Amino acid sequence: MPEGDTIFRAARSLHAALAGDTITRFETGYAHLSVVDDQSPIAGRTMLRVEPRGKHVLMWMSGDLVLRTHMRMSGSWHLYRPGERWQRSPARMRLLLETARVVAVGFDVPDAEFLTPGALARARAVTSLGPDLLHDGFDRVEALRRLRQQPHREIGVALLDQRVMAGVGNVFKSEVLFASGVNPFTLVARLPDDVLLAIIDTSRTFLRANVLPTSGDAIVTYAGQRRTTGQADPAARVWVSERADRPCRRCGTAIERRKQGEEARATYWCPACQPHIA
Repeated sequence: MPEGDTIFRAARSLHAALAGDTITRFETGYAHLSVVDDQSPIAGRTMLRVEPRGKHVLMWMSGDLVLRTHMRMSGSWHLYRPGERWQRSPARMRLLLETARVVAVGFDVPDAEFLTPGALARARAVTSLGPDLLHDGFDRVEALRRLRQQPHREIGVALLDQRVMAGVGNVFKSEVLFASGVNPFTLVARLPDDVLLAIIDTSRTFLRANVLPTSGDAIVTYAGQRRTTGQADPAARVWVSERADRPCRRCGTAIERRKQGEEARATYWCPACQPHIA
């Protein structure tokens, strides 16, 4: 699933490619997006800006219209030059916005809707989000308060709740908790404020470290080489994620894996570096 860093990079690339230009063609595989409420076409509008909001991408257009998309597990945005061959099947296209310079194609995007700015301000999917870890005005005290509202949840589950703070996904969950020395199955109530604040700060540090500009913006994907260890070696990018049964990079103990929470998301941890607090 795309996490906050990848959504941030996607929105940044889409903004650089589309903002200020006129949309010359719009296509969609979704009937509910084929006509907007005021019946006016999408083609002819100006793309004003593209911005991330948690794990949502918001495309602001002239005429008081916003396209909100969420990638869920498998969606992605690609950028092509007009006439350039796509790297995925056209059958997987769900959204297409073309300008004189660029074709932005949303493949396998499962969640998309047009909203007015007023409707966006009331949209529960957006208004319920906690403080955005990649926002300049991130409020760590508010994130702590929201964590404290979930005392009986395991910290590994609470971190994935976008209502607590927006941006952490399954990879960062395991990586942040390893770096913080916290067992993912420990209840929030068992963790003191200083530990929770350290988890919050590490989450922000890791996400911010993974949104540095990249060379080349031809394709916006969500399979980027995320790094949390600070190591240049591509084989040593992460601490524990996808490393079940392999030795911990710190102590050599075998990394463990277990499904966690109602959604049975895979969690990775080192039992020696992250002892459980009962």
